[in-house]
Amino acid sequence: MTPADWAAVAGIYREGIATGHATFRTDAPSWDEWDAGHLKPCRLVAVDGPRVLGWAALSAVSDRCVYGGVAEVQVYVAAAARGTGVGRALLDALVADAEAQGFWTLQAGIFPENIGSVALHERAGFRLVGRRERLGKMASGEWRDVLLLERRSASVGTA
Repeated sequence: MTPADWAAVAGIYREGIATGHATFRTDAPSWDEWDAGHLKPCRLVAVDGPRVLGWAALSAVSDRCVYGGVAEVQVYVAAAARGTGVGRALLDALVADAEAQGFWTLQAGIFPENIGSVALHERAGFRLVGRRERLGKMASGEWRDVLLLERRSASVGTA
C-alpha cells in the first residue's frame, strides 16, 4: 500500500464502517492519521488491474519492547469483492509478511456479529481467546462486545 492507494483504501474502509460491524469508527481517517497508527511493514492491497479490492495492515498493540512481535490485524474488502477469496488472500499474505518481519503473535478484535470476518480469521489459523463484553460504545450509544482472536506463529518466537 502506498499513499496513492489511499482514496480507494479509504473508500473500502467507509464501506466496512457502513456495515456497522467492522469498527467503532464513524469515518475513515486521513492518510496522515492512518499512516501514523499503522506499522510501516505489512501494508497490503489486493488489486484487479487498477481497481483496489481490499487492504490489510498491522498496528502495534503496545509501545513496550517486550510486545514488539505482537500486532493487531486489519483486513477490509470492498463490498463488491466480498465472498470472492480476496479477504483470505490478503490475510494469508499478511500473515506470511508478518512472520517474515519477525512477528510471533497476530491478534484481531472482531464484533461477534461479523461472522464472515470471524470465519475468515479462524480459517487462517486464528483461535478465539475470549469475548470482551461491552468493550466500547458506538457513536449511537450502543455498547458492543468484541471477540479477541489470535494467531501464534509456528516458527517465530518459539525458541
